[in-house]
Amino acid sequence: MSAFTDALRSAAATDAGMVTGEPHQPIRTTWAQVHAAATAGARRFAESGIGPGDAVAVLAAWPAEVAPVAQAAWLAGGSVTMLHQPTARTNLASYAEETAGVLTLIAARAMVLGDPFTEFADMLEGSGIHVFTVAELLAEAPDAAPGLEIGREISEDLPALLQLTSGSTARPKAVQITHRNLWANVQAMCASAGIHPGEVMVSWLPLFHDMGMVGFLTLPMCQGVELVTVTPRDFLSSPVLWPTLISKYSGTITAAPNFAYALTARVLARADGLDLSSLRFALDGAEPIDVGAVRAFLAAGARFGLSENAVVPAYGMAEATLAISFHPWGTPLKIDTVDAAALEQAKRAVPVEGPDSADPTGRPADGAEGTRAFPVLGPPLQGIEVMVLGPGGERCADREVGVLQLRGDSVTDLCLTVEGPRPTRGPDGWLDTGDLGYLVDGEVVVCGRVKDVIIMGGRNIYPTDIERIAETVDGVRAGNAAAVRWRTSGGRESFALAVESRQAGDDAEAARIVAEVRAAVTSAIGVRPAAVTVLPVGSLPKTPSGKLKRSAAGSLINVTGSVGAVSARSSG
Repeated sequence: MSAFTDALRSAAATDAGMVTGEPHQPIRTTWAQVHAAATAGARRFAESGIGPGDAVAVLAAWPAEVAPVAQAAWLAGGSVTMLHQPTARTNLASYAEETAGVLTLIAARAMVLGDPFTEFADMLEGSGIHVFTVAELLAEAPDAAPGLEIGREISEDLPALLQLTSGSTARPKAVQITHRNLWANVQAMCASAGIHPGEVMVSWLPLFHDMGMVGFLTLPMCQGVELVTVTPRDFLSSPVLWPTLISKYSGTITAAPNFAYALTARVLARADGLDLSSLRFALDGAEPIDVGAVRAFLAAGARFGLSENAVVPAYGMAEATLAISFHPWGTPLKIDTVDAAALEQAKRAVPVEGPDSADPTGRPADGAEGTRAFPVLGPPLQGIEVMVLGPGGERCADREVGVLQLRGDSVTDLCLTVEGPRPTRGPDGWLDTGDLGYLVDGEVVVCGRVKDVIIMGGRNIYPTDIERIAETVDGVRAGNAAAVRWRTSGGRESFALAVESRQAGDDAEAARIVAEVRAAVTSAIGVRPAAVTVLPVGSLPKTPSGKLKRSAAGSLINVTGSVGAVSARSSG
């Protein structure tokens, strides 16, 4: 039995559990009840010949279904892959083809379907995959053998999760997370965040994303921590639900990507009667962190008792199971303001002397032009090492920008791809994250993705800097600007922008947005965009977890003069 599955059993002996069904029909299920249902499911798996090392795919929306199904797979020795869920706008034919590709990739032996996806069972006939509905799997058969041993053959190196990475569709990729990886990261997160029984975790995060599945279902389920959980659809249909649940249940821990803090800040400005004084740890991760959004959230929550130190910027990725570093909780935000020219040209983060010189949006304040501000993401969690490598493979010193590398028990060894399994680490055990960043006194700062950096005239320009400036223009939707590498008609390296706006269909307004975005970016960055395109709401391609697909966004900038899009180009 692995330490992780042993912890699941131990948590079942506590009084803690999960609340689901808010805001209409809240139901509390103890971890003991989840474990009992999971044990029945594990027996059903075993009776169907599914055991250690077998892959189980899960397509279910409701946390109350996912928790016992996932635990059943783990108790049987199987791995869990949470499939991305189709939406009302999904092309079902394409979705079916992509899902079939994922099932082949992970060599799925079983698939479990929850409402409203049970109709997909017909599509799997003749596939050789055992198909269960949640109800079928968890129903204890009258003749079930109660003495069937479950979990004795589970080693630390068996896969526990085959986590699909962001953007896994036509060419899916799954990170193999073992029981050893998972347990190491859970322990490290609990140690850094001070998580213990008696906490109340509140979440709306999608369970097909690692932050939701690992951080806000698996962790509380194996640590005996109380959980209040709803679906992303619940949150997006009524964003005030998130702070309302924190207030109602005296939530102490929560997490979200950056856009949710920006959205909730606006919601809190109109809210009333909340108490957020219990919230001590609000993790901000999964996408680039906008200091302005964090500060706006803290300011809006202050009148409800929200601590000014509640937000915890963090760094993580699926290849490290989930978390890599946390800003020390309970301490003020730490912003590193650096000289832009040194960062872009010399690849050095030279600090700007004096007080924080970034305004509430995280951009340089008046009098501090030519600087960039980054949140400091804390020291690596226990058991994780981080180093920075320069372009020649040399190890960088503090404040030298290079590619971040990871090593430790939480870091996976294997990734499944359509070309076959491939190792994630080099011979020396280090994993290349693909992220550019630097260390400051041992704490991590992330600048951006290597593949997204725009190189012009010897400068490394980070697309997030450009995007946040574009988003200050009236009419541009927050979180919906994409800056991409671009080659002009004359062959010159440059960059282009696609932005979403509700005024995209108004030619005059769209032309104004183009002009103002170009002027704002040129003034702040010192380089003129080669093209700016205004798109209707919902046009920018994103991963299922909500991250921009910048390379795909570039193809939209090629479309000029089409309905709902206005583009302006500079000459080559």
